[in-house]
Amino acid sequence: MLLIPCPYCGMERPEIEFRHGGEAHVVRPPDPSAVTDEAWTDYLYFRSNPKGVYAERWRHVSGCGRFFNVVRDTVSDRILASYRAGEPRPAAPVEARR
Repeated sequence: MLLIPCPYCGMERPEIEFRHGGEAHVVRPPDPSAVTDEAWTDYLYFRSNPKGVYAERWRHVSGCGRFFNVVRDTVSDRILASYRAGEPRPAAPVEARR
């Protein structure tokens, strides 16, 4: 089980208190009506699925109810950082780059 640090509550809580929200930092097209069907399909359905360090969106449903982002290594399942929604992604720690 993951222990996820909520940047709003300021504590680590068990994974069952949270809901995964997919890839973080996915930007919606500013004018969806001007986007081609192929580009809209890419936006809605296609996400990166890297082996390694990955930024994800989570929601603390059993706590503060807020969305936030987590940087997690998908190989080790280790959480490297958590930060509030709207903040830029922090640089990955040195041990995660190996």
